[in-house]
Amino acid sequence: MKIINLTKEQINEIDDKLAEYDEAHITYKLDSRISIGIEEDGHIVAGLDACMTAFKILYVSTVFVDERYRRKGYGKALIEEMEARAKALGANTIRLDTFNWQGKDFYLALGYQQVGYYRNEDDNYEEYFFVKRI
Repeated sequence: MKIINLTKEQINEIDDKLAEYDEAHITYKLDSRISIGIEEDGHIVAGLDACMTAFKILYVSTVFVDERYRRKGYGKALIEEMEARAKALGANTIRLDTFNWQGKDFYLALGYQQVGYYRNEDDNYEEYFFVKRI
């Protein structure tokens, strides 16, 4: 056995092999993305980015609201619009993660279920994992 650093071509080869293997378990694909934002006076003050993954799951990678616009309904408006668009795309589950200084209570208030958590004491942070069936 010899462990090596992979080239870009080898990474692509491994990705292709995993996709081929997964085909036996994932019988359908929804390939889509939701990238929405809120503009005020010509400036983006909030935004969300998410992509469809296997099994009709939408993974939310980014949610951000500028500090001046927090607690004014901007985040909730983004999440509600994303959920409506996700449902229209065929998603039935939304998943996301957040750190302790970000939006844990926000997601709980919007009906997301915490399904995981860990704490890294060395670096002093916690990460939470959420899902919501839609």
